[in-house]
Amino acid sequence: MPAVFTVTGTAQKEAWDRNVVPPVEKVRPGLWSIPVPIPNNPLRYVSVYVLELDNGVALVDAGWPTDDAWDALNAGLTETGGSISDVRAVVVTHLHPDHYGLAGRVRETSGAWVGLHPADAKLLEARYHDTDGLVQEMRELFTLSGVPEDKLPDLAFASMEIAATLSVAQPDLLIEDDQTLELPGWDFKAVWTPGHSPGHICLYSDHQKLLLSGDHVLPRITPNISFHSQQFANPLGAYLESLAKVRALHPDEVLPAHEYRFSGLADRVDALVAHHGERLGEIEEVLGKSPGTSCWDITLGLSWSRPFDDLPDYMQRAANGETLAHLVLLEHRGRVMRELGVPARFYLAE
Repeated sequence: MPAVFTVTGTAQKEAWDRNVVPPVEKVRPGLWSIPVPIPNNPLRYVSVYVLELDNGVALVDAGWPTDDAWDALNAGLTETGGSISDVRAVVVTHLHPDHYGLAGRVRETSGAWVGLHPADAKLLEARYHDTDGLVQEMRELFTLSGVPEDKLPDLAFASMEIAATLSVAQPDLLIEDDQTLELPGWDFKAVWTPGHSPGHICLYSDHQKLLLSGDHVLPRITPNISFHSQQFANPLGAYLESLAKVRALHPDEVLPAHEYRFSGLADRVDALVAHHGERLGEIEEVLGKSPGTSCWDITLGLSWSRPFDDLPDYMQRAANGETLAHLVLLEHRGRVMRELGVPARFYLAE
């Protein structure tokens, strides 16, 4: 495996640079990537991977639950020489709607089984159907974070509109860590990589030397790791442990769910770990200058990809959750103390 990060999905990268959707590609014999659009999102599309089987095909992820995404998925399958009726399995890397959203519709059309890790499966009902409790929990979390009263409704309800468009597809198969998937002709094993979501999985083929990394390792950006009511107690700690887990693998190529394919997994993992180390240091610097600061005010004091006020509500919500995940990790490491109250206030540990 090359030690240095290298873009291998050159057509994807060229399309990304030109701000257009990349082509359907035959990545390896029997393995295709189909870009499926995500509405109003800077990530633009999710790469749905198609694995040819002896009796049809399997999908890894499915796409956002819109008609445009459905049409793109069908058109992509036609370009591979098949159709939606050929789908026998949908392996979903995690529960977010750009990955899980069309799984139910694919199953209804083709009779395919749908697989998901149990840690994400148990969250589906509260996240996409009976959402009142989740909205209330998020509102309470934002209140404790110090979000101003006038912003609470917007942040608490951000991303909830998707619930009205998503038919919750309870999985047929719960996929456990290190489980070999029943995909004839392939030797992919599930690698449980919590962090971005509690039940996120990657797929690794030792024979093909491939890692389908979902959102766990992306080539250009760092996936959002947020603390919230549907997360583990220390999501960033879990994510860093999951990075170490995949770093021990030796794929020739990484196939992420967004952006473009690459090689040099260890190099990319090291860059992600370094990024979070820098962010932890930046938060400690803010607290050193302004002890007793709320999570929201710390968030406002950090550097982001664009001015914070220009970020849409769902991104501001994610930014607050990301800051809180870093604060929780610093608490676990004994670097930061929390003073309970409304809002909670944080200090450097003495």
